[in-house]
Amino acid sequence: MSLYASRRSANSIATTLCWVAAIFGLAWLFVILGVLLYEGVRGLSPAVFTEMTPPPGSAGGLLNAIAGSLVMTAIGVAVGTPLGMLAGTYMAEYGRHTKLTMVVRFINDILLSAPSIVVGLFVYTILVHPMGHFSAISGAVALALLVVPVVVRTTEDMLLLVPGSMREAATALGAPRAHVVGKVAYRAAKAGLITGVLLAVARVSGETAPLLFTALNNQFWSSDLSAPMASLPVVIFQFALSPYKDWQQLAWTGALLITVAVLALSIAARALSAGRRKSK
Repeated sequence: MSLYASRRSANSIATTLCWVAAIFGLAWLFVILGVLLYEGVRGLSPAVFTEMTPPPGSAGGLLNAIAGSLVMTAIGVAVGTPLGMLAGTYMAEYGRHTKLTMVVRFINDILLSAPSIVVGLFVYTILVHPMGHFSAISGAVALALLVVPVVVRTTEDMLLLVPGSMREAATALGAPRAHVVGKVAYRAAKAGLITGVLLAVARVSGETAPLLFTALNNQFWSSDLSAPMASLPVVIFQFALSPYKDWQQLAWTGALLITVAVLALSIAARALSAGRRKSK
């Protein structure tokens, strides 16, 4: 057998194995999504969005859990995004080759891969235990700590993709460094930066472990950030493990809502990335 024929045969085998692995993985994904869609849609009704989480055997919905998730996620993203963007901007624009940047990048990579339950335990130690009770603000802090490393990495990567000639041209015109970063680099990388924020939101939307140790849960409506607050991930966790059929149905519906939200954010992020590539 010639060298060309052997290489072609090896390539065909490798390609076939890749297709088999991809189809195998996608098949299970479609099975999971199909079951989730089938079970979740059965529980969809206006009551899901207008009523509170019920006691066993009673009718109810997920209004307080949906509102709690939105509140804590919004606060976490609002706190974590500026911190992540500032750190990523320093790493890409000001200290690109410094030792501090290398250390921050190393720690950020550790935080990206760290289990979220570790973050929950950390916030429990520094906030929940000293305060003596669970609270929504503790949950938001835990989510913010999960947002930061995602935003740091995407901000640095997107700013590094901006051509240096654009910065040099702005500097040659006499623009200060802050204006070069804000008016040139940020504008050029705007789609990528927004994509990073959307990915961070998708990352924290379904987190359960950090909220179990920080915000816990609340069966009633609560707007007090210093008190325990319900959230969709925690309600799904608790209701899915219960022996009550009505709670299990609400858990399926809540899981469907989170999945749809995360898929929508992922599609939006990909659309922004595609638009950025076309604009180039």
